[in-house]
Amino acid sequence: MSLHVATDPAHGGRWTSLKAGGREWLWHRHAPGRATVSPGDAFVDAGGLEECVPTVRGTPDHGAAWSRAWTTGEDGSRTVRCDRFALARTIRTTPTGAEADYVLTADPGFRFVWAAHALLDLTEAAVLRAPDGARTRLFPEAAALLDAPWPAGAPWLEGSWPRPHGLPLGRFGPRDGTAVGATLDTARCCLHDGTDRLALALECGAQPRSVALWRNLGGFPAGRPYRSIGVEPMLGRVFDIAEAGPDDAARVPPSGEVRWRLTLAAECRCAPTDL
Repeated sequence: MSLHVATDPAHGGRWTSLKAGGREWLWHRHAPGRATVSPGDAFVDAGGLEECVPTVRGTPDHGAAWSRAWTTGEDGSRTVRCDRFALARTIRTTPTGAEADYVLTADPGFRFVWAAHALLDLTEAAVLRAPDGARTRLFPEAAALLDAPWPAGAPWLEGSWPRPHGLPLGRFGPRDGTAVGATLDTARCCLHDGTDRLALALECGAQPRSVALWRNLGGFPAGRPYRSIGVEPMLGRVFDIAEAGPDDAARVPPSGEVRWRLTLAAECRCAPTDL
């Protein structure tokens, strides 16, 4: 079935609705300050799906695009222009969901991370399916949940999906006061929530792809935590571009542009063993 997509180009191009069969997949929270941000402001988490580029964590927090207005082209595409790059996006519905085509233009050699920072409205019974054995990076906020001490100075630990270092990441559950970030070396995944399915896939030649996971079960932010689940197709393999090794970030080739496609399907016909 098709997905209805709504965005807010005046406020960072944020996806504000992703609806299929009467179900809204995107999670939201009341954040009145989101409407008045300017470049350089601290991130305001209103939910939905944010375009995070050229980084997710680090500087600027959640990237440079979320705090800028997007313009509309004659072809219906939306474009945001930042200090070192421009990002254009075209979204269309399909018989099985929706597609978003992206073009980032910048000087050759420019390195970046991009994430479709989708915060999803999921029940406590929801499950994330991804290929068994996919290389998975856990980031330091997971340290308290592991049996062994976190190695001094390590930016991440690698394990295998779905239980890297014994931590079951594919199930979300109720609030338990934890928050964990991870990246999976896969270009596709599928959410199962009751009888509903949402599949996500990323196509991009010659660039590193992954799926970022933010499993916040009431462990963030300090003082006023809330529950939020992020499942985020990504170019790159780290949250912070400053931590990216040679193969951990996208790089603009001599042509001066990188193109990719995000595909979302409201039904998943793959058996769990195939994902």
